[in-house]
Amino acid sequence: MRTLYIDCGMGAAGDMLTAALLELLPEPDAFIEKLNTLGIPGVEYICEPSVKCGIRGTHVSVRVHGVEEGDEARHHDRAHGHDHGYHHHSGLSDVEHILSHLSLSDKVRGDALAVYGLIAEAESHVHGVPVTEIHFHEVGTLDAIADVTAVCLLIDELAPDEVVVSPIHVGSGQVRCAHGILPVPAPATAHILQGVPIYGGQIAGELCTPTGAALLRHFAARFGPMPVMRTESIGYGMGKKDFPVANCVRALLGETADGGDMVAELSCNVDDMTGEDIGFAMERLFEGGALEVYTVPVGMKKNRPGTLLCVLCAPADREKMVELLFRHTTTIGLRETAYHRYTLERRTETRETPLGPVRIKKTAGYGVCREKAEHDDLARLASENGLSLAEVRRRIEWT
Repeated sequence: MRTLYIDCGMGAAGDMLTAALLELLPEPDAFIEKLNTLGIPGVEYICEPSVKCGIRGTHVSVRVHGVEEGDEARHHDRAHGHDHGYHHHSGLSDVEHILSHLSLSDKVRGDALAVYGLIAEAESHVHGVPVTEIHFHEVGTLDAIADVTAVCLLIDELAPDEVVVSPIHVGSGQVRCAHGILPVPAPATAHILQGVPIYGGQIAGELCTPTGAALLRHFAARFGPMPVMRTESIGYGMGKKDFPVANCVRALLGETADGGDMVAELSCNVDDMTGEDIGFAMERLFEGGALEVYTVPVGMKKNRPGTLLCVLCAPADREKMVELLFRHTTTIGLRETAYHRYTLERRTETRETPLGPVRIKKTAGYGVCREKAEHDDLARLASENGLSLAEVRRRIEWT
């Protein structure tokens, strides 16, 4: 599986993500030329080498009407060399209008709009006003559109099967913005990163911006440690400011183990639900996309017999499963464990038999090849023909 891992040990901002992903391309200069022909009004992308703590990387800046970032206040944080506050405000409709006129595929345009949707929803929540009334003091200017568009294009160009993001270092202290002095992470950033593993530290400043947070939230299939992978290329996207720690986002592109992927297991113990209620909950979880749901009888405190309910799901479906578990069970707390799993390739084919069509499940991989008739089809044929399952199996045996 082609996997992109993004290391956010020094947070993330749009320009740093752009630079890190740009370094993964074989011809970054050609891609910069492509960015400069997109048609973002008055925008010019500039790529230059940068060194932090002895590590060579890339810094990408944006000029808007000839003004380079850092010369005029931008939406990123001071820790990355950018100031909060604006002379120009714009709403979500203005952003949508600009994106609709750029030379982008429908997929890339949809990704960019989705990222702005996350930001708009966060700003709406923080300020207590409808999304239509949000003015992007910190993320709606042309240079922010440039950052979001560039990252969406780069992800599309790299085409990873999965994007994995590390826990995000958000910084500490306070940051000055258009509304005054705010705690780090800024309220909009904190809202976007709800449910995502984040941490602070000794570095004072805002390390993760709303733009960086929204881009990571949109593209990440999961958050966690770097998976086992054969790395093909590594990119370093540098911020402007210097710290004792290299101020960069690191991106690694490579192949993870064949057939291996991550699953999340959510579990809870209940001792006050009937068998019927547990069965109903299991059905809702399967309908919601659970990969597997199973129960185990357990002994609980006060010598009460109880049930351990376990749900396996894709990491991207974790939040949905959490909501369904709390809605359809009586539990007041859940546990989560991440597992790396290996699976055989699976496919289904239909075969004609003397008794009728039967679906055959075929699995292969790791030197193994198996096939098995679908039980529901065998049961149907047994019922239709007044036979036992064993008799059906004998009559439809194939060589």
